[in-house]
Amino acid sequence: MKRFLIFVLFVVIMGGAATFSMYARLNEPYRGFEAAEQFVDIPAGAGSRAIGDRLAAAGVVRDPWTFRVALYLSRQGRHLKAGEYRFDNAMTPEQVIDKIARGDVYVIPVTFPEGLTIAEMARIFEDHGLGTASSFVDAAKDISQIRDLDPLAKDLEGYLFPETYSLSRQTDAPRLVHQMVAGFEHALSEEIRAAAAARHLSIRQLVTLASIVEKETARADERPVVAAVYSNRLRVGMPLQCDPTVIYALTRARRYDGNIHKADLSFDSPYNTYRYPGLPPGPIASPGRASLEAAANPATADFLYFVSRNDGSHEFARTLDEHNRNVQKYQVQYFKDHRSGGSRGPGGLK
Repeated sequence: MKRFLIFVLFVVIMGGAATFSMYARLNEPYRGFEAAEQFVDIPAGAGSRAIGDRLAAAGVVRDPWTFRVALYLSRQGRHLKAGEYRFDNAMTPEQVIDKIARGDVYVIPVTFPEGLTIAEMARIFEDHGLGTASSFVDAAKDISQIRDLDPLAKDLEGYLFPETYSLSRQTDAPRLVHQMVAGFEHALSEEIRAAAAARHLSIRQLVTLASIVEKETARADERPVVAAVYSNRLRVGMPLQCDPTVIYALTRARRYDGNIHKADLSFDSPYNTYRYPGLPPGPIASPGRASLEAAANPATADFLYFVSRNDGSHEFARTLDEHNRNVQKYQVQYFKDHRSGGSRGPGGLK
C-alpha cells in the first residue's frame, strides 16, 4: 500500500511538472531562428499538423506538439489562412496562431503613380526586388488580355492601371501585369465606354487622349479642361502640338535629355504631334481613372490653347492673341526674371 501511494504521488508530481512545463511553453515567447527575419509559407489546404511542422522547422514555435495544444485551446483551428508570413521577433504560440488566423500575410506594397510608361514601371518593379526590369517589359508585350479592347495594340502601354498593389514575394512580372490590366479594365467603367462611344472614340483613342491629359496636368479641376482643348483641336483640324508626345518620342529614341529644344519639335516620329496631325498612334503613358473620365467627358469649353503658370496650374485661352499674351507673361517674362536658358521643359508652350 505504501509503495502504491508513493507511486501515485510520483505520478501526480510528474503530471504537475508536465502541466507546468506545458503552461510555460504556451506562454513563453520563442524565437529559434538566427536571421533577422524568417518567412513561412502556408499552402492552401494545409492541416494543423503540417502547419505546426513548418513553423517548428522554421524556428517560429518550439515544437509541433506545443503548437497543436495552443491551437486546440485557441479554437482557431478552422480559421488559419494560407499565405506567406514574416516573423522577426519572439512570439508565444498564441500570438503566432492569432497572426495566421488574421491572415496577416507578408506583402510588398508597390505604387505605380499615374502617367508612367512601361519602362518607368519596369524600373519600379525591379527596385522592389520582384524581378528584372526586362522581365516586366517582356510581360507587357502580352496583348492577349486587351485584344478585344484594342486590336491595334502592340504592347500594353496605357493599359497597366496605376495603383498601389500589395504583392507577395513570389509575384513575378506576368502575374503583376495581368493584375494591372485587370485594374485597367475595372477602371474603364461602362459609363466611360458609353461616353467615349458617343464621341466616336475607340478605346485606343480614348486611352491615348487620356494619357495626354494625364501627362499635361495633375490637377483634378484641369483635367476635363485640358481634354476639351485637345478635343477642340481635333475637331477643327489643328495640330495637337503636345509636348509630352515629343518627350515620349525622344525617350523611345533615347534622345531625351530632360528638356525639349526647338529642333526637337521637328523630330521625325509619328508620336510627334508638332509634326504629325491628329492623335499619336497610341497611349504615351498609363492614365488614371480621372483622366479616363476627363477624356470621355471633356469640359464644355471653347479653349484652344493653354500655357503653364509654372506652379502646376495652367492659363487657358480661346484665341491666339490671348494665348500669346499669356505666353509672354508666364513663359517669356517668367524665364527672363529667373534668368533661365533657352530650352523648354515639360509643360511649356501649348
